[in-house]
Amino acid sequence: MLKVFERTAALQPIGVSALAREIGADKSAVQRDLMTLADAGWIRPATGAGTGQWELTPHVLTLARPPHSSGSLRQRARLALERLRSDTGETAYLTVPHGDQFVVLDAQESRHMLRMVPPVGMVVPVRGSATARAILPYLPESEQARLLGEPLSDGMRGEFAATRSRGYALNDGDIEPSAVALASAILDRQGQPVGALVLTGPAERLDRARRDEIGQKLYREAQATSEIQG
Repeated sequence: MLKVFERTAALQPIGVSALAREIGADKSAVQRDLMTLADAGWIRPATGAGTGQWELTPHVLTLARPPHSSGSLRQRARLALERLRSDTGETAYLTVPHGDQFVVLDAQESRHMLRMVPPVGMVVPVRGSATARAILPYLPESEQARLLGEPLSDGMRGEFAATRSRGYALNDGDIEPSAVALASAILDRQGQPVGALVLTGPAERLDRARRDEIGQKLYREAQATSEIQG
């Protein structure tokens, strides 16, 4: 069952047939393990995926980062998320690395009727996301290329340098049409990225006139949340 859980985490969303082939196990046995994991709250039917596919639930995050730990990134970021939501009126959330992708660890929802609400535990892709665009500039080039699945072009290097210079990255409808997301990396004491603060909302509210002001506010909050500042 542990192997089923580990491969589901690595390959999510994934269906029972593909998972059985991946681990070389009987499909019926894999199905039983999946149902046991689902009953225990560790996995759930994948949202936005084909029928019969599975993904992890946020339950695993309660083990990875205990909420009672005052020094945890989640606790450090909570006030920043609340301030960002209050100051901008939009949804603010925290993302952290999760294998070769990222996952939403905490969120403060906008109170607008029309809002973007990424659920805690949602997997954030590398391609196109504001999170990846904020975090990748702080990684070694070999790791950047591995996560992107291709060598870096001069254009990518220029974009990463610009992100480091201004302190935030932008996704303007690249994943969800009419949605805008801005993100700023959170760094540890060694200057390595451990997560990102993200602000998201409809493009009609996060228009071009507001973006730099909001991006700088996001950058300041990310710096304050980082273990290394400046």
